[in-house]
Parts: sequence; structure tokens; C-alpha cells
Amino acid sequence: MDSPGFTASLVAGGVAGVSVDLILFPLDTIKTRLQSPQGFNKAGGFRGIYAGVPSAAIGSFPNAAAFFITYEYVKWFLNTDSSSYLMPVKHMLAASAGEVVACLIRVPSEVVKQRAQVSASSGTFQIFTNILYREGIQGLYRGYKSTVLREIPFSFVQFPLWESLKALWSWRQDHVVDSWQSAVCGAFAGGFAAMVTTPLDVAKTRIMLAKAGSSTATGNVLSALHEVWQTQGLSGLFAGVFPRMAAISLGGFIFLGAYDQTRSLLLGLGRETP
Repeated sequence: MDSPGFTASLVAGGVAGVSVDLILFPLDTIKTRLQSPQGFNKAGGFRGIYAGVPSAAIGSFPNAAAFFITYEYVKWFLNTDSSSYLMPVKHMLAASAGEVVACLIRVPSEVVKQRAQVSASSGTFQIFTNILYREGIQGLYRGYKSTVLREIPFSFVQFPLWESLKALWSWRQDHVVDSWQSAVCGAFAGGFAAMVTTPLDVAKTRIMLAKAGSSTATGNVLSALHEVWQTQGLSGLFAGVFPRMAAISLGGFIFLGAYDQTRSLLLGLGRETP
């Protein structure tokens, strides 16, 4: 991938990530509290819905930038004919690689953010230092495996669906989709992917919020899912599904639309610069 494309992906991904995380943070807080083992009301209810926002703000730009740099690079590296039946596979592999890299940045931010969301009386920096003191660096990466195991299936659904919807819309109107059309495709793709991967999101939340030393804190996704199934059944596995779908549908609209718009703008500026 050439230098302008690399820079455009980095900046566009970062701008899109910050935009969506800050705009939709309240919905994310509500979803986290619904999934919390202590229950929605004890976790804070509707109070302090911006608790943990500093962690999200700090992690958003590098996280999203890392994802899209990797995503675009792997798509370029696995270059195939646009009509090839292997295109969805290329998008799946690119998105999966992007998630593995991005989670190295996302997980520490997510651990601090989610603990702040269910402990609104504690500050973000206080939670961060407490994790380092009690659990060390590995405490910040608790839930890395469960996050990757959530994000890869999510990306397997979202990104091939997003790219396919854009390709279909482009074919129907006989020209490349506009940024707002890409955003609409992103909303549909994100909402559907969010619904089918909610149980994995519940497991990730339980692992990140578990007390240090508990069986759930070991990070075993199947064990976490089994515990939720035993105690709360199907409703527990899909706790927070509606705010998650709403947040990710809106997030897909903002995130993927902002990414396409910003990247197109930067590439256009790059072509105009002598």
C-alpha cells in the first residue's frame, strides 16, 4: 500500500473511531450495566452514563487507526479480482487481522472503561492504577482472548456484508456509492453482526468485570457462557442486545461512513498535492 493510502487509512480510521465512541458512549454504558453480574441498577442504572469516557477517548484513535491500517494493508496484500468469489474471504481475513492488532490497544482501554462504567464513583485514573497495582499488566489484558473471539466472528459478518452491500448498491446505480450510502450499508451490517455475536459480548463483559482470582477471571469464554446460561438462561446470553444493536447500527453508520468520507477526502487532497 502506498504512503498516501497508508496515511489516509490511519487518519480516517482514527477520526471515525473517536467520532463513534464519544457520540455513542451512553448506549455502551447502558449495555455494559445490563450485562454486569451485579445487575443494571446496582451497576449504576442511568446515573453517570459518561463514567469511563476518558479511557474510551484515549484509546479510540490508535485502536481504530490500527484496525484500518491492517485491514487495508491485508486487502492490498491479498489482492484479488473484484469479481472473484474469493472477495468475501479476503474481507474476512483482512478484518480478522485488523481485530487481532487493534485489540492490543483496545483491550486495556476497554477493561478500564467497563470497570468505570459499573463503578461510577471511582475515577478512570484511579481504576487504571488499581488494576496495575493489584493485577499488573496482565490485568489490563484480561479478556484479550474473549475480545478477539468476539471481534473475529463479528468482523466475519460485518465487513463482508458491508463490502457486499456497497458492491450491490454500486451495481444497481452504476457508480461507486457515496459516503452516506456506505454509512447506510454499515448500519445494516453492524446491526446484524451485533445481534448474532451478543453472547460472546456478554462473556467478554463478565470476564473483564470478574473479581481477580475468580474462575471467570481466568478468561475461559465457554465457562463464562455456561455460567450465564445456567443462572440466567437465553435472556442472560442476550442481555443488552437491543442497546448493543442500536449502538453498533448507529456506530456502523457513523464509523464506516466517516471512514469512507475522510479517506476519500485525504486521498483526493493527496492527488492534488504536487
